[in-house]
Amino acid sequence: MLVRQSGTAATSQGTRWVRRVRGQGVLVIAVSLISLMSANGMPSASTDPSAATAHAMERVRHDPGKLREFLIGMPKGGDLHHHVDGAVRTERLVDWAAEDGMCIDQQSLAASAGPCTGTQRPASDAKKHPAFHKQIVAAWSMEGFAQRGQETGHDHFFATFPKFHGVAKRRMGDILAAVTQDAANQQLQYLETLVTRADTATADLAGRVDFTSDFSRLRTRVLAAGLSSVVDAALKETNAQERKRDVLLACRTGASQSGCRVRVRYLHQVLRAMPPETVFTSLLLGFELAQRDTRYVGINLVQPEDDVIALRDYRLHMRMIRYLHTLYPRARVTLHAGELAPGVGNISPQDLTFHIRDAVTTAGAERIGHGVDLRHEDNPQDLLRTMAHRKVAVEIALTSNRLILNISGGEHPVSDYMKAGVPVVLVSDDAGVARTDMTKEYQTAVTDQHFTYSQLKTAARNTLEYSFLPGASLWKGLDYTTRQPPCAGSVMDAPSDACRFFLRTSVRAAAQAQLEAEFLTFERQFSTDDAAHRD
Repeated sequence: MLVRQSGTAATSQGTRWVRRVRGQGVLVIAVSLISLMSANGMPSASTDPSAATAHAMERVRHDPGKLREFLIGMPKGGDLHHHVDGAVRTERLVDWAAEDGMCIDQQSLAASAGPCTGTQRPASDAKKHPAFHKQIVAAWSMEGFAQRGQETGHDHFFATFPKFHGVAKRRMGDILAAVTQDAANQQLQYLETLVTRADTATADLAGRVDFTSDFSRLRTRVLAAGLSSVVDAALKETNAQERKRDVLLACRTGASQSGCRVRVRYLHQVLRAMPPETVFTSLLLGFELAQRDTRYVGINLVQPEDDVIALRDYRLHMRMIRYLHTLYPRARVTLHAGELAPGVGNISPQDLTFHIRDAVTTAGAERIGHGVDLRHEDNPQDLLRTMAHRKVAVEIALTSNRLILNISGGEHPVSDYMKAGVPVVLVSDDAGVARTDMTKEYQTAVTDQHFTYSQLKTAARNTLEYSFLPGASLWKGLDYTTRQPPCAGSVMDAPSDACRFFLRTSVRAAAQAQLEAEFLTFERQFSTDDAAHRD
């Protein structure tokens, strides 16, 4: 049998070892990694159990329970496409609504502050009436969804967020604590999470600014109207939410939970279905945040890509981003692009032909979220070559794509990206709404897209290589075969001084060293020498 225990509370010796090492700091992890590597920068044949691990996965590939048991303990690096408000388990939202004395409208099933009137019912009733609880969960997530009448999976998915928005807005600190702890339980060390900051203040400010396509003049107007105070408010929100997370997880105490060790960075998400002055103002806020605070690493556009306004202004938005990026080069750009499929939403055939390309070539996106309509793009092979050459990674959300766009199996282009040499990362998107987690995404990659263990491992490594963490990579080249010169010559029993210094100077390399140490621990469970302990 496998060493790992199923579920989020893994209790195997291997899991405990990983969490113990995480608590000792990145440098210790990196030292452990280097001492296990050979002089040419990779594990020697006698210490590399990856082939045995791959064989172990193949033995359970067609057994869902045992496959999840295997994958729950697999190190996964980071999640680079993670909407914080959509990531939390729906049942938690229902509990918080009840605790906060909120009301649920029995017709729309939207939550709002009490006291309850008219068709509203106390959220606390969900604890006493299972049918009501089930009804709320179904309305706030994709749980049990089956198309009935005109409502599609696409429509149901995007309709969930306004229903629980009132709960999420007042509980963002709780949500941050919950999702970071969930990430730790999924063997993640990094979240690059999408957040909307100071949305009301941003909309108010934008309402006082007349739009012009002269972006330089428009930026001047927005700054003069008081954007600096909106940036201050956004950072105040961030600080308050992180303090709440730290309290809930007992961070920086002797009883700190493993979620405290998950590094979090923020992408400011901009609502693309808004008037152009609002989109520009929110984009400028995101770029200013990245300029002011290193916790903010970049921007993204959200809301349905097929929305009427989002379609009308798509190319305008790409030009806005290109202009602002020239002024704020420290901010990074990742974009939802190509989250489209024929017959889904408000699109025409023409809309399917240019969104990914424009995100890459006009806006300069370094990563693409979804990219599902690849095969409908004009000259997709040329686009793939461009993405591969520029190393533009694609964030693959398999569960989300199936639920929203009804795209899975051979209809999904993930194999096209991989064959073309485009870096692929597996992501959760909105795990709470979609009723998924990162282990399920890895499992779906195996069962629906036929990933091998080696391909899963590359995808996990890609999450840190193509993250927006600062610093040089641990790796020389992008095939994960050779480490950077300061660490390539380290002997087995101790790292060189040069390697120690290198890891201290790069957050990215230190995180990658941690991931490699965790892979070695995970894979050793399946080595030939340990076979007797598994069978």
